Amino acid sequence: MAAYEPMTTEQIWLAVATERATMVELLTSLPEAAWDHASLCADWRVRDVVAHVILSARPNLGSILVNLIRARGDLHRLIRDTAVRHAQRRTTAQLLAELSDSIDTRVAALGTTPADRLMDVLVHGQDIAVPLGIARVMPVAAARSAIERVWVMGSPFHAREKFAGYRLVATDDEWAVGDGPVIEGSSTALLLLVTGREAALDQLTGEGVARLTSERKLL
Repeated sequence: MAAYEPMTTEQIWLAVATERATMVELLTSLPEAAWDHASLCADWRVRDVVAHVILSARPNLGSILVNLIRARGDLHRLIRDTAVRHAQRRTTAQLLAELSDSIDTRVAALGTTPADRLMDVLVHGQDIAVPLGIARVMPVAAARSAIERVWVMGSPFHAREKFAGYRLVATDDEWAVGDGPVIEGSSTALLLLVTGREAALDQLTGEGVARLTSERKLL
């Protein structure tokens, strides 16, 4: 088997564009009521997640600083509040149009990388699809690029700290990290796991799953 080769920056941006485009296709098929369905993100509706993906594609330093002050320095509150406000001020059709316009945008906010944008859109695609019972395929190469980024990035997920003492093993790729009780599953499920989505637990197997659940590591 050929040695693993990380995605190039060009490949990452192409993958981001593909995810945004297929997200538009998914959203276009949804009834209006589904846009107000709860997502996997706590206190975020589907339309709030869409608003966040849109805003992530066009970061504005001035706006970020103003809203960070408004959020009293709380980055998580900043991200949530700006997404919710954006969603409230736009119709479903306007959100769809904005997401469509962002498909080929190649902008990473200060302090982030193209891999962060890929991780963000991959995970948020699942945040939308999973609660609605929709299967959304995550390309293995893209998922691996995203999970490796999460594993080394520290904040906000702190994956290496949170999963110290476990061995995570992808069943559809050769990716594996750590030592200890095994948690195994698809690259999609593992990416959701390391980004704090409890919905991933039902898609994982191995002796480490029960221990992880009992320790409530994701909360």
